[in-house]
Amino acid sequence: MKDENNKLEFRGGMFMSLVPVAIFFAFCIILFVVFKAFNMEALAMGGFVALLIGGIFCKSYTKFWDSAIRGISSISSVSVIVIFFVIGMFSALMKESGLSGGFVWLANSVGIQGGLFVAFVFFATCIVSTATGSSIGTMFTAFPIFYPAGIILGGSPMFLAGAIVSGAIASASTQQFRDGRPADVGGCVKTRFKYSIVAGSIALVLFAILGGIGGTYEGGAIEALSNPVSLVMLIPVVVMLVVATKSRNIFLGILVGLSLGLVTGLACGLFPPSAVFANDPENSAATGFLVTGVAGMLGTVGLVISVFGIMGVLTDAGMLGYLVEKILGSKLARTPRGAEVASVIGISLTTLIFGGVTSASILTFGPVLNEVGKAKGIHPYRRANLLDAVANSLPAIVPFLSVFVFIGSALTGLSPVAVAGG
Repeated sequence: MKDENNKLEFRGGMFMSLVPVAIFFAFCIILFVVFKAFNMEALAMGGFVALLIGGIFCKSYTKFWDSAIRGISSISSVSVIVIFFVIGMFSALMKESGLSGGFVWLANSVGIQGGLFVAFVFFATCIVSTATGSSIGTMFTAFPIFYPAGIILGGSPMFLAGAIVSGAIASASTQQFRDGRPADVGGCVKTRFKYSIVAGSIALVLFAILGGIGGTYEGGAIEALSNPVSLVMLIPVVVMLVVATKSRNIFLGILVGLSLGLVTGLACGLFPPSAVFANDPENSAATGFLVTGVAGMLGTVGLVISVFGIMGVLTDAGMLGYLVEKILGSKLARTPRGAEVASVIGISLTTLIFGGVTSASILTFGPVLNEVGKAKGIHPYRRANLLDAVANSLPAIVPFLSVFVFIGSALTGLSPVAVAGG
């Protein structure tokens, strides 16, 4: 943590370093509850405004921004930003190929209806979310396709919305080894599979049993939402995951998956060459999903930058060190398992403060868990799994405080309570 002699000092004491967090929380409420705006660019703006105003309470505005820049330029920040950009291109490829429509065709072809279709939607959304790496992007892709089809096939509106939200929530790791290396995504995914498969199986069964309650089978064709050929795009998704896991290098996985996906999509006629990368002379611009994939991540990357800036301030002010000391000094944290329980409480509270924006809460509490885990000998993979599992569970779906719930509500017309309950 920060040397005491160079500690960032605030007027009113160290706790005033939390002013940017409080301002960011206020923006979450304004954007999600009042404006019902769910774009990451607006949230990133809130983060930067929080930094601009928060610096006023520091005794040195210059040192405040030096700390913010240190946080932004950290190895963890740069790693996450680059990962988001390369995943953005693969995400855009999956969206362009219409993979979701293939799942609708498959379910309709084998006669899956009611609760079984809701369970199928949960499974399919999990795959789409894994392929795209973007929770919010998955929701805006999945809802327009799966929700109308599910209503026609007799699914419960409430459980349909819940299945899509549950399957869409993705996660990322922020933990480090003792030498400072970030925990590789492939290793984290491999170790968490045994947990996620159990939780996912339970959810699948519950959606199948409860998913048809209140639904009415309408019959009729849903060909407009279907595209059987797009199921071939599961091949590059599987290959990408296998390569990333085996090599423990997400960039190699994306390269192989993206290359194979481009060849497969073009060969099967799922999109023309111009959809990949082309020139738009009338607007003096380059087009194609490779471009939109990177552009689509700019808002999320902006949010990451602002959050890491806030983290840099909290670190140099001693706030993160204070939280680490409080957790390690508590009676609960006398054992590694007790420290994990204390961290679960901290992760949950942080996620609630950040309005259910799990990327922001994970990035914020991640450094605290990182230090606690190192002190207690908890492996980086386990810490990453704990952080992601808690942040992406109940704290992320609290009604009237979760971005995921509000998006589901906006895209379906259901109340936030109904979406969260599903």
